[in-house]
Amino acid sequence: MSAAFTTVLRRDLRLASRRRIDALQPLAFFGVALAMFPLGVGPEPQMLREIAPGIVWVCALLASMLSVNALFAGDLADGSLEQMLLAPESPIALVAAKCCAHWLLSGLPLIVAAPIVGLLFGLSGQALAVLVYGLLLGTPILSLLGALGAALTLGLRSGGMLLILIVLPLATPTLIFGAGSVSTVEAGLSPAGHLSLLGALLIATAIGAPLATAAALRISTE
Repeated sequence: MSAAFTTVLRRDLRLASRRRIDALQPLAFFGVALAMFPLGVGPEPQMLREIAPGIVWVCALLASMLSVNALFAGDLADGSLEQMLLAPESPIALVAAKCCAHWLLSGLPLIVAAPIVGLLFGLSGQALAVLVYGLLLGTPILSLLGALGAALTLGLRSGGMLLILIVLPLATPTLIFGAGSVSTVEAGLSPAGHLSLLGALLIATAIGAPLATAAALRISTE
């Protein structure tokens, strides 16, 4: 499984390097969307500090969903997805590699950009650290849930809309605990409870989502 995981991961990263504009779209959307909020709600510092956690997490979710619809579509179109599923290796390795590649291309850049965004919104140093740590726990969840939604809607005409309807309710707890962890710091409380729940969600999603995604891929390609 490790060899299959490494092979698929390298393949996806190599393909993304040839389509750099597409790979940069989630980060560009994340930055532009966050920059628009101060223009809409006003430059008042206290208000921006209060709404910053929720805005960052919602934009992170939308940026992650921007590219997840094509996670398996290209492989289905050129026939490589069927070949991967027919290989003797477990399809879970395929799903895990796809999710890892998606996170490296969409989730990790958002984490790197988060401190700059937090400074623009006037967050304190401790709040920035909690924001980055929360995104480090939460963005893999978004990639795993996005992969599940992409597998369930693979090949459907209205797949993009159905994917959003499937993933958004599942991702809501992640947004709540992620934004709540930063808000508790700003209120002078400990974020340990919210971060612990995010970690528990990550473990549960990492265990269950690849299994469900692999099963959904088999059904979609039959």
